[in-house]
Amino acid sequence: MQIRHLLASAAALALLTGLTLPASAQQAPDAAAADTDQMQEVIVTSSRRSASEIELPTREIQAIMPGVNAVKAINMLPGVIFQNADPWGNNEQNSSLYIHGFNAQQLGYTLDGVPLGDQSYGNYNGLSPQRAIISENIGRISLASGAGDLGTASTSNLGGTLAVFSDDPKADAGAQVEQVFGSYDTFRTFARIDTGDLGGGNSGYVSFVRQDSRAWDFNGQQGGYQVNGKFVHAGDKGTLKAFFDWSDKVEPNEDATSIAANQAYQPYTRPFLYPDLTKALTYVDAKGNTPAALGANYSNYFSAAQRTDYLGYVSYDYQFSDDLVWHNQVYYHHDDGRGIVALPISGAASVFKVYYPTQDLKTVLGNTGYGVRTTEYTIDREGVRSNATYTLGDHQIEGGVWWEHNETTTARRWYQLSLTNPLTPYDVPDNALFTQVESKITNDVIQPYLQDQWQVLPTVKLQAGFKASLQFADGKMPVQPLPGSYSGTTVNLPQGQIDTKEGFLPQVGALWDITGNDQLFFNIQKNLRQYITYGLGGASPWSLGNQAAFDLFKKTGNPETSWTYEAGWRGDHPVDLGFITGIGGQINYYHVDFSNRQLLISPNATLTSFVGGVGILQNVGSVTTDGVDVAATVHLGDHFSVYDALSYNHSQYDQNYVSGASTVQTAGKLIPGDPEWMNRFIVSSNYGAFGAKVSGEYYGKRYATYTNDLWVPSYWQFNLEASYDLGAIAPGVKSSSIALNVTNLMDKKAASTITVGSASGTYAIYPLAPRQFFVTLKAGF
Repeated sequence: MQIRHLLASAAALALLTGLTLPASAQQAPDAAAADTDQMQEVIVTSSRRSASEIELPTREIQAIMPGVNAVKAINMLPGVIFQNADPWGNNEQNSSLYIHGFNAQQLGYTLDGVPLGDQSYGNYNGLSPQRAIISENIGRISLASGAGDLGTASTSNLGGTLAVFSDDPKADAGAQVEQVFGSYDTFRTFARIDTGDLGGGNSGYVSFVRQDSRAWDFNGQQGGYQVNGKFVHAGDKGTLKAFFDWSDKVEPNEDATSIAANQAYQPYTRPFLYPDLTKALTYVDAKGNTPAALGANYSNYFSAAQRTDYLGYVSYDYQFSDDLVWHNQVYYHHDDGRGIVALPISGAASVFKVYYPTQDLKTVLGNTGYGVRTTEYTIDREGVRSNATYTLGDHQIEGGVWWEHNETTTARRWYQLSLTNPLTPYDVPDNALFTQVESKITNDVIQPYLQDQWQVLPTVKLQAGFKASLQFADGKMPVQPLPGSYSGTTVNLPQGQIDTKEGFLPQVGALWDITGNDQLFFNIQKNLRQYITYGLGGASPWSLGNQAAFDLFKKTGNPETSWTYEAGWRGDHPVDLGFITGIGGQINYYHVDFSNRQLLISPNATLTSFVGGVGILQNVGSVTTDGVDVAATVHLGDHFSVYDALSYNHSQYDQNYVSGASTVQTAGKLIPGDPEWMNRFIVSSNYGAFGAKVSGEYYGKRYATYTNDLWVPSYWQFNLEASYDLGAIAPGVKSSSIALNVTNLMDKKAASTITVGSASGTYAIYPLAPRQFFVTLKAGF
């Protein structure tokens, strides 16, 4: 890779547009520049792609918000919309992400090349970046929007890849301490110890974080513990790296608000009642029924996501010669977690009555009027990545393979909420009353690839290659639901194997340095999203209602595929126009033909229902997308810069689809959840040790159903960052700083994440978090 510095400016995030010198004019950054608060962009020209990848270094990530989720950190990039009801972006239940019309489950995610799955809330093939690595240990984030790298270890990267890279150990021994205080009793502690050079090319670090804060609209404690460790051995010919992550987190959940014409009560927030058991007991009647006037938007006693993960890898790069490098990596991931909710009896009466048809449900469930439902997950996956790069004259040839074996088990269990010893959102329950359903799916993935990058002329580089994607998945149902207890089915859920093989997914692209300050690029790529291997809901063949439906889908269904075409110009120009000292920008056009779209219709009329069940999954045609990103940065002398990015995305369904005996009119309708228009701006200033930024985000009108009959309005949101470098303020302290972050500066109320699951008439939303203040103290030793 070649890393190109932008025009010198302390307004780092304001340079995120991709304003770079072409590859022919690039120089590798020196050590001093690497320490500045300056945005960099990576143009992958040596062994990856032809189009640009915008990169955020660690200082910019932490400036956005100390401890921020890596996915939230990219939200200021053109064409990206990330929504979450938590200022850090950590709550996975209410997260949503769209990039150029593709949603979170249609993108690829990796950590140092290790696949992180498709980010489904129902864990089955990975974990979120914030559980995979402590935010402060991220060295950089690279976003390849539009089309992902051929070597990306992902089965879901239809629309691009978010690659997270861990920081290497520091050259000098030392320690870092960071303490965050803030709204809603936030108390977040981060500590890291680096060994420095131990001799023989050996170095390492270990770090720890504890995060604790109260949810902003209910009495739940969010956060948990996380530990990272990394070791590097740099030899004469080879480099060995080992990384470990342990994450133990609990995130009490904000329940979504159901929106429908027949739902009169539509609160902005829907908090749970815990820990006020007395209030909970009087909230329901003697049979566990909630107040009728509240409809579907009643309060649960509690709801939470509990996740424990162990992730590790060992990699080895060996340089046989100046022309041949071989990279190998093995990894392992284990997840043990659950989603847990204590809900009124009336919220799942149809389930309880099947299992206890003649008994008093309140007595069976512990005399509180509530029962506890869990969705319990285990993941065991291991994999290998291996590739080699060979330089032959003007050609750089790269080939490799990724293999992963994954075994995932998902079970839906029910427990008592006992009056004498009630569970809490933080407890791991045992002694289940019954297991309603259990799924076990094993899956093997193999993806080989080969590509050639050809330096045709000193200013022109062509790249072409292809990959294959093969998935072999076998699903079993050790526990079947009783008839009538699972919406959408009265017979056994399906079992069986589906093998999907796509042998040729091509990519071609080019870079042309037309001047020393301007560059043109294009890229064309076909990609595929393999079937989701999850057995309890979601757009998965194993979540269909019966064996016949599974067998039919296996015979007639097809995985989603996309052809992505992108082209653009980028450049930067120093100017002498009085107080304007530099102007740069990027224009990027993309077109996507998205085929074999899979549509999942919720099994319940109320999208927030806890009854569970099977949805309707079918291929329903194609989507056509056209979009443009225009971004520009203006440098105003040495102390100010202004960045603005305007994005337009038009993604529409091409066909209607048939549901039962009805034709649903979706042809020409826009995909829900993703606005056509977005805008981001950042005004940055820097005077010596002081820096500040004001940012704004505009989200246009978003449709909330497949037929576009309902929508949420547009809104602006603003944020503030300010910091002061205190320097070496005491003996033994090498560096120190204080920072202030204010999220949702104008205290805007709006819809953040939209839950879409219906053709018309209903949807669900999560709220936008209110204004919050955070102060961060940092010290280096």
